[in-house]
Amino acid sequence: MFEFKFTEEQNMLREMVRDFTNNEIKPIAQKIDEEEKIPQELIKKIGELGLLGTAFPTEYGGGGFGEVGYCIQQEEISRACLSTATFIGAHQSIGTNAIFLGGSEELKKKYVVPLAQGEFIGAFCLTETQAGSDSFNVKTRAHFDGNDWILNGEKLWITNGSLADVLTVFARTERGLSAFVVETKWPGFSAGPAEKKMGIKGSTTNAITFENVRTPKENLIGQDGRGFLIAMKTLDAGRLGLGACCVGAAKQLLEDSTKYAKERVQFDQSISNFQAIQFMLADMAILIYNMESTVYRTATDYDLKKNISRQAAIVKYYCSEALCQVADMAVQIHGGMGYSRELPIERFYRDARINKIFEGTNEIQKGIIARDIIKKNGVM
Repeated sequence: MFEFKFTEEQNMLREMVRDFTNNEIKPIAQKIDEEEKIPQELIKKIGELGLLGTAFPTEYGGGGFGEVGYCIQQEEISRACLSTATFIGAHQSIGTNAIFLGGSEELKKKYVVPLAQGEFIGAFCLTETQAGSDSFNVKTRAHFDGNDWILNGEKLWITNGSLADVLTVFARTERGLSAFVVETKWPGFSAGPAEKKMGIKGSTTNAITFENVRTPKENLIGQDGRGFLIAMKTLDAGRLGLGACCVGAAKQLLEDSTKYAKERVQFDQSISNFQAIQFMLADMAILIYNMESTVYRTATDYDLKKNISRQAAIVKYYCSEALCQVADMAVQIHGGMGYSRELPIERFYRDARINKIFEGTNEIQKGIIARDIIKKNGVM
């Protein structure tokens, strides 16, 4: 594997998260999937360890590790449980990060600090019935009555919807799409039952409703009518975290597949001796090499404050497609055992598929990439 120039602090972070994952998450990953929930005691431990605010500066309650550090964390956690990584991503990378990127200093102090320290759980509320890929077509409304913003509408497919204390909510005002911080304890908020999903079952997903929910005027994130830009900037970072999750899951699948291929005997020899198996392992390694390279190259540019919208779309598209290929080859190498719930391979296979859909479908990512190519006349 390509050796990135990680700092000593980043390597220490990786070691710490890996130890925590091996000791606290991996032993219960199958249980999380079967019971379709992440235990509250695990969430508490994740918060106490600082893993709900890894990327944010220390002055806002975070670990100060930036996007590269956050990607390291998500990679390691995803080697055990993509549901847990998704919970963290929805909280930190998009739910809290939208407030950090666009909010006033007062909002950051009031909300980012406790969110980063794990005192609150966050969520990102953009998607609606007619506003999935067409994210500008939000119907949730917010009007100003002279003192507060009053929100009405419904959001769908909200990760952490029923767990969250603090929401970043996108609603339409007279000036356009705007973003607000909403606390779920306020009257008028309600969350529906958890969705029954094919994969990442431990990650709670809900429809949520706002009925005359009052939010203070100072809880407007950024400028009225400028919410779409905040959403897109937030999703750039979210796509990097998603890519890192794909890297971690793919690495674990390669490791498990290699061990199984060396142990599994057919025709009086290890199946790792067969060229068909060797070529699948090689293809998996090639995909992972490219996934890892593009994730950390782009995360480094993000931390350098470069515009990475095209690159983030490439990361999201490539890594999600590659993970699905790796997972499919892992099932094939394991044969019947890969299809059995006795091993985690089938869980990774189911969990992998959502990555081509959320954080913007892969078809949308191609559109983002193509528009930027045309705008820049093909210049990379």
